[in-house]
This record gives sequence, structure tokens and C-alpha cells, in this order.
Amino acid sequence: MAGQKADEIRLNLGCGGRPLPGYINVDMDTLAELKERYPGQNFPEGVEVRQLDIFHLPFADGTVDEVRADSLVEHLSFLDEPKFFHEVRRVLKPGGLFQFATPDFEETLKAWLAAKDEWKDFFRNDPDAIAQNHWFGNYSYSTQNRWGYLMAMIFGGQNGPGQFHKNAYTIPKIRAILKRLEFEEVETSHFLWKGARDKMIQVKARKRK
Repeated sequence: MAGQKADEIRLNLGCGGRPLPGYINVDMDTLAELKERYPGQNFPEGVEVRQLDIFHLPFADGTVDEVRADSLVEHLSFLDEPKFFHEVRRVLKPGGLFQFATPDFEETLKAWLAAKDEWKDFFRNDPDAIAQNHWFGNYSYSTQNRWGYLMAMIFGGQNGPGQFHKNAYTIPKIRAILKRLEFEEVETSHFLWKGARDKMIQVKARKRK
């Protein structure tokens, strides 16, 4: 990774189908399982994915340079949420970078309320349904119907054990968490997941020295 020192430790927690070169990629699934789950995804050559306990990371206090967690925190239960954030703070060096992204729950609810209330079909996750973007009979990622992909934006895709959303975030909540844990907010912005889907909050923060 350009600009990275050889002794730097960068973690990519809950990497899913997005393992990154130059990071210690961590997920509940193995690389082989991730490739099977995301058959159309390009995985960088030579990346590894480790199965570590994200609430008890095998790193000493203040030894990690960066922690990434894209689309992870919404999968944490109410009790696991503080464990995770405190563990990130524990392993990061003073000045260490914490980057994470999560759906903007307020924007998702606005979209749900604005959508049509037209239920079409029960959820399916068989191979044909997944290939055709079934999403409760809508056959698209459209957010025009409450009972379609919007359900996955709120509750998760639910195609496996790690695919359920258990928590929610807004920018004010995130800023309150950062303040509680004595992180300095560097940047908070929005982007669309995969360029056209969920409105996501992107956060960059540093552990105060």
C-alpha cells in the first residue's frame, strides 16, 4: 500500500466481500466462503482474511495505526455496540485513525415513509431469486416500494448469520459516541452504497493523544 510503513498495523474489520491489500482483513467467514457468497466480486490477488474476535482483538493497547469498519456497526447488538467501540479505542495508537461507514438510519426512514405501501411477495434467497434481485417480488434495488429492498436497508439482507441489522446510526449519535470515547472527528460525509443504493454515513476520526 503506497505510503504505508512496513511496521504499521491496519485492520479492516468485517471486511465481507471487500478485503483490502495492506490491511489485516477480518471477517466471520473465510476467504473461500466470501468468494462463494460474492461470486461477481473481484478479490485482490494475495489478500488474506482472518477470523478474529472483534471484541477481543489480539493486539496490545495502543499498537494499531488504523481501524476500518465498513458496514459493520449496524450489525452489532445493543450490548455488543459499546464493546466494539471501546475495543477499537483500546487497540488504536494515540492519533490512530478510525474509519467506518454505516447506513444513515434517518435518511432510510424518510425513504421508507415516502415509498408506496404495496406488498407483492414473501422474501426469497434461493439462487434464482438472488440472481434476479427478487427483493420481495420487486426484482430490483428500487426504493419505490416499502416492501422491497428498503426492508434490507433497515433489517439487513438476511441471507446468512451475519446479514442482520441490529442497530442504527445518525450523524448526531455518531458524534456523541466519538465525544464519549474522546475521538477527534476529522470528516463526516455521505455516499451511496455501491454507487446507487443505501445512503451511507462515512466517518473519519482520530483517537486523541
